[in-house]
Amino acid sequence: MQLALDYIDTHLEGDLSLVQIARVVNISPTYFASLFKRATGISPHQYIIKQRVERAKLLLSKTYLMIADIAQVVGFSSQSHLTQQFKRLTGIRPKQIR
Repeated sequence: MQLALDYIDTHLEGDLSLVQIARVVNISPTYFASLFKRATGISPHQYIIKQRVERAKLLLSKTYLMIADIAQVVGFSSQSHLTQQFKRLTGIRPKQIR
């Protein structure tokens, strides 16, 4: 599991698919998803979204990058996608962190 978590953390800005992560730990995607949820309590996809939001929070508070640039740096498809997920997980909008 730690290998998968490290891989996600290292490749957060990229396109992280279930197949890709399962390949890293050398098990089937279905089995990986099951083990991951059992170990973390959430699906791999939700974990990735949560980690991206956490990294965005850090960048919002420690850099002067534009929110659209931060969205790309942490792996969201757009600023609006970042804003949507950020608000869902934190209850506030990214610009409120600034």
